[in-house]
Amino acid sequence: MAMTAWCWGFGWGDDAIDPKTRSLMNLTMIGALGKMHEWETHCCGALNNGVSKEEIRAAIHVIGIYCGVPQALECFRVARKVLEERKLL
Repeated sequence: MAMTAWCWGFGWGDDAIDPKTRSLMNLTMIGALGKMHEWETHCCGALNNGVSKEEIRAAIHVIGIYCGVPQALECFRVARKVLEERKLL
């Protein structure tokens, strides 16, 4: 609980970075780490924060460039699942 409170209070409470940009940063970092369960959660959150399908695609391309194509493919698989569930595909 304390970690959640710290992350969402301190981390997300800092308005120096807007939520949309922070979401894109999170997608690339979590994707780089290969934490796909968390990536799915943050993909949903990114959509809620105004990140578009095109911006998610661009973020995954960055993951592919810096972390490798196999990791980018995993991110695309999860993004497709999230977008299909939201009827955005």
